[in-house]
This record gives sequence, C-alpha cells and structure tokens, in this order.
Amino acid sequence: MLNGFKCMSNEFKHILLIINPASRSGNSADIARGVSRLEQAGIKVTEVVSVSMEKSCEAIFLYHTSVDLIILAGGDGTVSSVAKCLLETKSAFAILPLGTANDLARSLDIPTDIDAAFETILTGRLKAIDLGWVNGSYFFNVANIGLGVDVTHELTPEVKKSWGVLGYLKALFCSVVKAKHFRLKLKVDGKEHKIKSIHLGVGNGRFYGGGNIVDEDCMIDNGALSVYSLKPQSLLDLLLHAPLLRYGQHASNPQTFICRGKRIEVATHGAKEIHADGEFVSYTPATFKVVPQALSVMVPS
Repeated sequence: MLNGFKCMSNEFKHILLIINPASRSGNSADIARGVSRLEQAGIKVTEVVSVSMEKSCEAIFLYHTSVDLIILAGGDGTVSSVAKCLLETKSAFAILPLGTANDLARSLDIPTDIDAAFETILTGRLKAIDLGWVNGSYFFNVANIGLGVDVTHELTPEVKKSWGVLGYLKALFCSVVKAKHFRLKLKVDGKEHKIKSIHLGVGNGRFYGGGNIVDEDCMIDNGALSVYSLKPQSLLDLLLHAPLLRYGQHASNPQTFICRGKRIEVATHGAKEIHADGEFVSYTPATFKVVPQALSVMVPS
C-alpha cells in the first residue's frame, strides 16, 4: 500500500477515464485502442467526456468510492483543475498526455505517445508526489508572477492550436518586449529578501512552459518549492541567458535570484496577478506552501 492506495496496477478492477476533448490532441487521439487493452486485462472502464472543471470534479466525487484509479486524458490544465478534488477524495490517478506542453507528464517520465501511456497504466507503479499551494489553490508545476503571467495572456487557445509547443516561444518573445520590473519582498522559511524582478517563479514540479526546467535540482517529490526571480535586464541579456533559463541552470546566471523552501511569502508594491499551471488563481500578497506526498500517480516502472 502507498498512502492508502493500491500499489500494483494489476489490482485495478474499475477505472474512471475523464476525457477533455478540448485539449490539443483530445479529438484526434486514439483512446479506444487503449481502453480495449484495459478491458482485455479484465478492467472495467467508465468513460466521462468533460470540458469543464465542474463536470470533471462531479465525476470524481460520484465514482471515487467505486473505482481504483482515475485516468485524466488532457493537458496540464485538465489535471491541475481537479487537483483539489483528487486530494479531497484521496484518489490515485494516471495521465494520458493530450495537451500542448504536458509538463507534468514530463516531470513524471510519462511518455506522450498514447499507446505507451496506456502501457504505463497497465504495468507501472504508483508514486507519491507533492502539490504546491498558493492562497487556497493547488498546482503541480509552477506558479508565476510578472513575465510568466504575461506569457499566459499571450498564449491564447488559438496560438496553442496553431503553434503547438512553439507557441510558448512566440508568447515569450511578445511578453519580453514589454516586460516591466516590480519590487518584491520575499520571506522564505522565515528569511527575508528584498529584490527587483521582472519575473518570479515558484516551482513544485520539474518542468513548465513547454519543457523549461524550473531548477536543475528540482523534483516533484522532494518536499520543497524552488523559487527563482529574474532581475530587470535588457532583451539582449535575456536572449543570451535563455539556454540557462531553459535548462534550469539559474546558479550560473548572474541575473537570477534563486532559493528553495517549504513556505514562501510574497509581497509586492500593488497587487500582481498570480497564475498557477497556466491559469489565474489569485493576487499578491501571497503565501506559497508545499504539500508533501499529497497525491499518488501512475508512473513507468
């Protein structure tokens, strides 16, 4: 057993599959073949098509006592939107990565190929992972203030559909051109820092924004949040340091402030938007916390 969850996939008898048809690959993915594999293995599969958090949560609360596993077929937004429901019902879950970035799947080494993802469900194991928390909302990957929020505004559904993962680069370039700096007061596990920033990221998972690494030492099960802030700088400096940011090598970048902690308090001059896993969740001031080993998810053996 793992935190009250079954640890072997061959113990699963009944699975709830929630499909988001609005995700980037939601309409074209061949899910039927994978469902057939599960059924041939003696597993009953109940399918629910959902385009809203409300319907997904309704299905989770309705079925959680009768199923052994919940499969979420969609992108990062699909999974993040039901984090609280999964936590409240203590439901083990699996991911079919059908989104644009699939950063949570990357953090968990879950293959983006649908057949291989179904193989993970059939032969994988349950792994306990952490959740991030900010002002009452949960997140898996990263929460942003500043530049990251501007990128989210630029990354419209149309851009995602047309550009795929490259849409993140397009949105980043448009945001960098008009980035504005702001003052931050950070308290990390009681230690205070005062800094100027154009972007603050608080990461729970390893990947965000289509494969960027939060921190090269960051893992989704290490019981801590990784914080990095970009100091005000020119567009040229940002472009020069882009490879370091891409691979989470912030310690090698003199224009980056980094730290790690379990409780992060953030105050700004004026309220700033906070986005978590690509969605608006709150405004500053904010308190971030890590919830260790909060959920159990299927990962490759």
